[in-house]
Amino acid sequence: MTAPPQTTPKTATRETPGPRPARNPRQRRDYGLVILAAPAVILLLVFAYGPMAGLVVAFQDFNVADGVFASPWAGLENFRFFFTSGDATRIMRNTLLLNVLFLSATLAVGVMLALMLNEIRGKVTKRFFQSVIFVPYFVSPIVVSIFLQAFLAGPGGRGGLINDAAGLFGIPSVTWYTEPGPWPWILTLVKVWQLGGYMSVIFLAAITAIPEEVYEAGEIDGASRAQMAWRITTPLLKPTAAILLVLGVGRIFYGDFATIYAIVGDNGTLFPTTDVIDTYVFRALRTRGDFGVTAAIGLVQSVVGFVLVVVATMVQRRYAKETSIL
Repeated sequence: MTAPPQTTPKTATRETPGPRPARNPRQRRDYGLVILAAPAVILLLVFAYGPMAGLVVAFQDFNVADGVFASPWAGLENFRFFFTSGDATRIMRNTLLLNVLFLSATLAVGVMLALMLNEIRGKVTKRFFQSVIFVPYFVSPIVVSIFLQAFLAGPGGRGGLINDAAGLFGIPSVTWYTEPGPWPWILTLVKVWQLGGYMSVIFLAAITAIPEEVYEAGEIDGASRAQMAWRITTPLLKPTAAILLVLGVGRIFYGDFATIYAIVGDNGTLFPTTDVIDTYVFRALRTRGDFGVTAAIGLVQSVVGFVLVVVATMVQRRYAKETSIL
């Protein structure tokens, strides 16, 4: 019988802690970004999310004397009053129609102007035309309304440059401020005049980011300038156009209050085609002083706008993922 092999007993040793791992440089960079973004986030919470507490007025029969805390609750009565007033369909249709016209027309004109500016070779000439088409963006809506009155109605409501020019060809005069039909197109022309140059500058910046090698390849293949603009530049502008489209869809339920109210004002004859949510809310608050109904309309406007931008983003991710911003 052999003796079992003897084993050396293990002695308990205490592991000494190793050096602490070095902090990831990326973590330090993230801390810096958080500190840098903190003021903007605080301002956003205070001035953007804080006032949302006032939406409680939409569910109250609010009166100034009792305030927010003592006014009686009205449930969904303010929403019911708005949707059964007979005005909801008209102003929602006008808001959507006008914003679709504004968005599509300004994007299309912006792309065309950017392509035209890109073909100008002289730098001084290019900057001159770029500045000229950008100036209308800074013109006040009140000044725009005065220009429009001079074109359409003339001094004292008689004549107008458009009617005078039409009279030279025997075309009868039109009392533009009593005809609601043409006003969606008139307002669209005004928005194109205001924002066409602004949009073109954005697209022109996107064009300058296109590598020159792409155009050199087009020249080697024998493409003309028009073919390169149509087959190279325009497709490469799709991501920029998609971002502007999604941002525009997010505000498609908001009327351009400043421009529309400055031009139309309280002209009830034009309300069938020009009255949008923002002008309706302003007029209702000024004439009726009903804070509950106006807050309910604003809440509906915000919810629908949020839903539209979510849907637009989902559609963009589904069918044009390479241009998605999320």
